[in-house]
Amino acid sequence: MEILDNDEKIYLLEEENFSFPSLDMMKNDLVAIGGDFHPQRLINAYKNGLFPWFIDEQNYIHWYSPNKRMVLYPEEFKVSKSLKKSIKNKGFVIKSNENFEKVIKSCANIKRKHEDDTWISEEFIQAYTRLFELGYVFSIECYLEDKLVGGLYGILINDIFCGESMFAKESDASKVAFYHLCKQAKDNGIKMIDCQVYNEHLASLGAKEIPRDEYFDILKPQNEN
Repeated sequence: MEILDNDEKIYLLEEENFSFPSLDMMKNDLVAIGGDFHPQRLINAYKNGLFPWFIDEQNYIHWYSPNKRMVLYPEEFKVSKSLKKSIKNKGFVIKSNENFEKVIKSCANIKRKHEDDTWISEEFIQAYTRLFELGYVFSIECYLEDKLVGGLYGILINDIFCGESMFAKESDASKVAFYHLCKQAKDNGIKMIDCQVYNEHLASLGAKEIPRDEYFDILKPQNEN
């Protein structure tokens, strides 16, 4: 791979090569640009601590590995009193992988505070739908009166669930989906949920930032190749 900026340590990925920079080659949050959404490249990215965030105007994919990684350990998920009431009384029904395409499209279309648009372009939808078909991507879905009102999706790399996005059309629907993700994670030996970057909503649910090298220490057994 070619280095575009030696001071910032930003690399240009080659179309025919699915490798990524190693930890000692990284400096800033943005690590590389370029490449494509070939399934093997995406899997290699997550195994090496990176994820694609958006596509720029020159059609380059931007690949990130934040210096401060937002993560949540399933046993540390915080259930507020109001969320407990929603889980118990609202009548939400939780399913997994029943309607992945609608989940990712809902994540792309939902309006969020402080965001004018979404990074989940049609290219992202096609790429992660392919990974879903290959058995790497999973969705947790929240239904109310048979309507999909919330959910999330992410990629499972061994025992780390790398969360990508979530949405809610009904109060607490995405939190309830996240609660069930953590419950399933504990039941199935998933040790960590990668939330990627800080936001207040995730922090309120128990997520926290850890240094990039600590994240890689946790990732290391999957990162050896």
